Amino acid sequence: MNEPLGYASTANADPESSSSDLDSGYFLSKRQRLFIRYLTAILMDLVVLNLMAEYWHQVHVESFAMSLVAAVVLQGLLQATMRLEHGVAHFFNQRSGATAKFLRYFTAWAILFSSKFVILEAVIFASRGAIAFHGPVHGVVAFISLILAMLVAEQAVLRLYRRLA
Repeated sequence: MNEPLGYASTANADPESSSSDLDSGYFLSKRQRLFIRYLTAILMDLVVLNLMAEYWHQVHVESFAMSLVAAVVLQGLLQATMRLEHGVAHFFNQRSGATAKFLRYFTAWAILFSSKFVILEAVIFASRGAIAFHGPVHGVVAFISLILAMLVAEQAVLRLYRRLA
């Protein structure tokens, strides 16, 4: 029997599954959920990057292929940055005292701020110069604006997704 992608018959359903899973007939593994999550995030980044390149002169992208490479690199490095920041935060949250609290927030800021420069250079390197950011502070302002727009778009789609549940 031909079933749509992601559809599973409920005949062999796990009795431990939630009733909403059984009612819908969809069973996604953790790996499948992560795939959908990252694919959606990459596609969102791709759309935002290309819209900014089309409508804002401070973002230049030579080709769609290079914007796809940039979206994958951006998403990978943003996820790595968030994991690093959460790991450091967890380390300092296990300590007590004002110094630990200060270091928790200072290191979070330092990681998140400095990572933008690393990500900017990685995108430029991966695209072989086919992507450029212009404007104040050698394009850093345009790049940070792009990252913020991507995060806002991802959050908007995530909120819409959750409201549909």
